[in-house]
Amino acid sequence: MSRRLVNLTLDNLDDVAPPCRSCVFWELDPLAAERASAGATQDVDKEAWVSKTLLEWGCCGQVMYLDGVPAGHVLYAPPAYVPRSTAFPTAPISADAVLLMSVRVAPTFTGGGLGRMLVQGVARDVTRRGIKAIEAFGRTKAVAEASSRGCLVPADFLLAVGFKTVRPHHRTPRLRLDVKSLVTWREDVESALERLLASIQVPALGHR
Repeated sequence: MSRRLVNLTLDNLDDVAPPCRSCVFWELDPLAAERASAGATQDVDKEAWVSKTLLEWGCCGQVMYLDGVPAGHVLYAPPAYVPRSTAFPTAPISADAVLLMSVRVAPTFTGGGLGRMLVQGVARDVTRRGIKAIEAFGRTKAVAEASSRGCLVPADFLLAVGFKTVRPHHRTPRLRLDVKSLVTWREDVESALERLLASIQVPALGHR
């Protein structure tokens, strides 16, 4: 089964599965989100947000494909592009971080580690862009409201993929993943492998 992680654009925005394709929980402030819901303009507002963010900041999401079938997605952006990011008791997001807005894997593809791969894709992207960290407002089991429950990444998942809690809260803790530590770990592994290979004595080829 082939796996492919592709940057989100307006061309593949429709591959973001519902309800996330039409959700503007993060992209609009609470009042504007209510107006969008009342006027049924969420699809248009989502497209406008993606277009603006791509033009002004760059890649703000990725889509995972398995054998060409959309299997999950991730959205992220600096907090200045995410009005809802100021509405949490553990706000604000740190100035050196981007906000991980959502990570979603289609139900038929859960359990295969795709969520971790999506977060790793974000880490690779922001590292190349000189960004130091990814932060997220986690969702604990105490969050019961249907209106926001699906829009927050479970805190247990974030902890499992390497995030650390920086602002505890019984409902929406803020967690952080230092991408520099990931890069340092990779460099350490590569350096150790180089030393190991250099220490191996390759026997000379003899005549048969």
